Amino acid sequence: MDADDLDHRTRTLSGCIPPHLVSRLLELGHTDEVERQAGLGDWFCARAQAQLLGGRGRQAQAMDVLAPYLATGWWKAAATAAELLEEWGRADEAIALVRPHAEAEKRSALEFFARLLSRHGRGGEAFALLSPHVEDWFLAAALVDAAESAGLDEEAAALLTPRLGGRPRCGDPSCTNRTTEPFNAVELLAAIRERQGLVDEAVALLHTRDTTSVDNRDRLADLLARHDRIEELRTYAAVEHHGHAAERLAEVLEERGDVEGAIAVFRHPGDAQAPRSHGAVHLSRLLARHGRGDEAITVMRALVDSPGGAEDWLVDTLCTLYAEQGRAEEGLAHLDTLKARHGGEDWDFFRMRLPLLSACGLREEAIAQARAHPEGTTWYAARPLAGLLADAGRVEEALTVLEQHGDDNSGVLARYLLDAGRVEDAVALLRRRAPVPVEPVRPTVPDDVPPF
Repeated sequence: MDADDLDHRTRTLSGCIPPHLVSRLLELGHTDEVERQAGLGDWFCARAQAQLLGGRGRQAQAMDVLAPYLATGWWKAAATAAELLEEWGRADEAIALVRPHAEAEKRSALEFFARLLSRHGRGGEAFALLSPHVEDWFLAAALVDAAESAGLDEEAAALLTPRLGGRPRCGDPSCTNRTTEPFNAVELLAAIRERQGLVDEAVALLHTRDTTSVDNRDRLADLLARHDRIEELRTYAAVEHHGHAAERLAEVLEERGDVEGAIAVFRHPGDAQAPRSHGAVHLSRLLARHGRGDEAITVMRALVDSPGGAEDWLVDTLCTLYAEQGRAEEGLAHLDTLKARHGGEDWDFFRMRLPLLSACGLREEAIAQARAHPEGTTWYAARPLAGLLADAGRVEEALTVLEQHGDDNSGVLARYLLDAGRVEDAVALLRRRAPVPVEPVRPTVPDDVPPF
């Protein structure tokens, strides 16, 4: 067993049984197979086996399962073992296990270790550990959380405040092109001020950001919503160009029972420059949630029929609405109109016909049309075709279709094999794909991806 090989397999899900299929094995009662594969070096099986044993009070055996993986020095194994130890009330052992990885200044280990310390009354130690790394957005977020548990908010603020002005990108102090490190310094300082009760100061800070949204969430919108500053949120939503503030405003209004107010947010977006398609999709989903499916279809149809509106994801959204509202035949007619308008129908558009045909009780026709399509024999067409065949009770035919492109559809094929009782075939298919050799990750390369 080798740490680099384990890391590559789990990151790429190659040469191993992925987590969702390990779960499926367990659901089907194949615990012996999961235990066997854990002993053969399959990490996801080992993790599931350890969790099962721990849940049954067999903690020593659970750690025995993880021992070969821990022996490689692989960080992910150490983190998993520490999580289990903590869950079992053995926090000191978890801390001792993780400490060497943190002392090696592995980025993810530092963050994990600091949060572990904070959860167990050692926030001051976590704060001291992370303070030298305040320029790192990932570790700075953990630092601010550690400060809360240790009562060191002002100390954390003192580390972040000098960084708000940024530094010259080019190294010349007169350079006006500046960068802030960490990039989330404003958000973190605002979080400190908010928990200190200085909400106005937090709001003012968030108004100074260059990047307003991370992971499709706007911190200022969330802050205003938390403190019931709805009119300020409404004003902000009217100008915030990503549309995330409008989404948050609509969420708040819907939660309060003001459905008409939430609808108005998307019907009348103010000066915001968010893509019109996003607002229409949110509006259609809101209408559908409240039993106004016909209106939802009207909204999406107007968008899809507008110039440039027939993007595949928008058409897919409209077709889903047609099916959900019992109007599948209209959906098929609309697809015909789009096909005529655009002079053809590639697979991305054609596949949307299949669930509509099924909803009309025409599953066999859907199967026949899928087989006859010019792209019907491709690997990407195999999945929906197999689904139609399986839904019709023709599982062996579905397997045959998928097996023609086994390497490209290994995960889907394995799921069908498991459900057909062919466990050995499914496992062999997944494990045969040996991972591509890779160079070990250099310690200086970040091992976490920013949430952009």
